[in-house]
Amino acid sequence: MKSKLILSVLFSAIVAVMGGSGIAMATGWDPAVVSSGLFAVSFIPMPAMGGMALAGVYREVWTGAVKEELSTAEKATFLDGIEDFSRHVTAVGDEMQVIHLVYMGVEPDVLINNTTYPIPEQVLDQEDIPIALDKYQTKVTPVTDDELYALSYDKISTVKRKHGKAIAKNKIKKAIHALAPSANTAAMPVIVTTGADDGTGRKRLVWADLVTLKAKLDALEVPAEGRRLVLCDDHENDLLLLDTKFKDQYFNAESGKPYSRLGFEFHSYVANPYYTPSTRAKLAFGAIPQAGDQKATVFFSLERAAKANGWTKMYFAEAKTNPSTQRNTLNFRHHFIVMPTREEARGAIVSDNV
Repeated sequence: MKSKLILSVLFSAIVAVMGGSGIAMATGWDPAVVSSGLFAVSFIPMPAMGGMALAGVYREVWTGAVKEELSTAEKATFLDGIEDFSRHVTAVGDEMQVIHLVYMGVEPDVLINNTTYPIPEQVLDQEDIPIALDKYQTKVTPVTDDELYALSYDKISTVKRKHGKAIAKNKIKKAIHALAPSANTAAMPVIVTTGADDGTGRKRLVWADLVTLKAKLDALEVPAEGRRLVLCDDHENDLLLLDTKFKDQYFNAESGKPYSRLGFEFHSYVANPYYTPSTRAKLAFGAIPQAGDQKATVFFSLERAAKANGWTKMYFAEAKTNPSTQRNTLNFRHHFIVMPTREEARGAIVSDNV
């Protein structure tokens, strides 16, 4: 701001001297008096007038406001209620953060009307489930000292916020991808939609498809409590077109609770994973969808999901320690995981192609 003002004053002075000299030569007046007058006049606000002599009149206004990109990918209600093991995170140095769960998959046999003693012993085996947290690192952003002096906003604070949003967006995308089954199996059903063509060659989701998924989960004896369905945007829109009651209740802000129907707790997310409908196989995380690949709605049971936050560190180097470039540099590292604890009680609904 200061540099712009100084340049504006200098420019006005130069214009006044040049213009004053020309007028003085034509009129015989004193050049110093004429130039001084023009220089003073150049600072009088006269928006309706133009010309070189008034070049210094116009001023730039710097609000200091920063407009950032719009995104909802860093927001996710489907993570609410997943058992949080952050307090159990252990660290080995700065690189590896691991949590350990114990799985006991065998129930004791139950004797009914037993008459034989002593009662037989039965060992309940247990299994260790080590879960290593993912490490998220942002690329280094430089901020020069020149920028800090010239800009009207706090660029370092803005950069910090953008790094945080970028990490949040990526870790939630990876979370929903991890909760989705890799393929259709007996324990983790992946079904395809059966509705009408939406005009793009994609079959819409209909309520009958949700009933089909429910029946498969019932047969697997998946607990009724904690059945969580995360709709992709295509399927959310399909249901909104089908059912006005769903529309009214799904966006009910008064209760603050997700809409529930058919035993499912409904959530939605804009960046669900893609599948190939013909094979019902999930694309790898970060893979680019090809023609015919479709987004999927993801099902998981709260009984088979875990999450944990590890350390978050900011790395910052001040410009004064870097005399050759005089740049501040910063980036972040964050540890986080959301994943299923067993290969069961999960599923997906994929839009089929016509």
